[in-house]
Amino acid sequence: MGDVLAGFHAVWEFDADSVLIRFERGIRRPKLFQALGERRIPYEALSAVEVSEGRRGTVVLHAVPRQGADPLMEAADGQLKEDCDPYRLVLPAGRATLAEFYADELRTVLGPAAKEPADRHLVAAPEPPLHFKAYDGKASFDGRSVAFRWFWTGASSAKWKSGDQTFPVGELAGVEWRSPEILHGYLRLLARGARDAAADEADQDPAAVVFGPGYGPVHESLPFAASVLQAVRAADPALETPDGEPVRRRTGDARRDPADIADRIRHLGELHGAGLLTDDEFSTKKAELLAEL
Repeated sequence: MGDVLAGFHAVWEFDADSVLIRFERGIRRPKLFQALGERRIPYEALSAVEVSEGRRGTVVLHAVPRQGADPLMEAADGQLKEDCDPYRLVLPAGRATLAEFYADELRTVLGPAAKEPADRHLVAAPEPPLHFKAYDGKASFDGRSVAFRWFWTGASSAKWKSGDQTFPVGELAGVEWRSPEILHGYLRLLARGARDAAADEADQDPAAVVFGPGYGPVHESLPFAASVLQAVRAADPALETPDGEPVRRRTGDARRDPADIADRIRHLGELHGAGLLTDDEFSTKKAELLAEL
């Protein structure tokens, strides 16, 4: 098409095979849009195009992605608020005719499989490295593995007992994201072959970090979840474990800062003194931490 259509929060640039969405920055712009920056959406990733009346004298041009085509929307699983949907372009009501024109143009380039789920991701997720702070720990992703490092002030004793966690993407089957804007939000990693991935509450599960007010905001945790999900889908299937055999969660192999080890041993001592760790558990975890020096 070669045209440009500017809305309130974004600009759509139409090419022969895709639309480039550039999100504008600003105080009144959704933080998720600012975090995404821009996204290229191939027309084959779309299932439909709609025009509807918006709020306060606006009209909305909405490109609907195919199921499974966009890791961001797959991870969001319908939990995004309408104003944070990156596929909606809000325009002044006076441009309704123009919105209808572009909707018709887009419909003509939708592929024959538009109504079918996509067999692979067609839209790129944000690129790693990515990280964010949850209530009980820091989550980081380098493109090869996800790491959870627990915080003293938020992590449960179950997570402290298990230690910091590292999950290679080849050992994961997916990601479960529950928005921090609802009660008990979290990000959970799903292991290949695990029969009951969600058996534990998120605050007790070493494969999950929990959100809370100010922790794991949508604009940080959702792009993170999408990036991990895309890497998981692209991982070598040979890494999958036999059916019914859960993947073991492994701690990182990198050597740690001695001061960090000392702090963690001190915290273990506090848990032991409070009766939350037995003598054997305290001795075992202390030995594991000392072995990391």
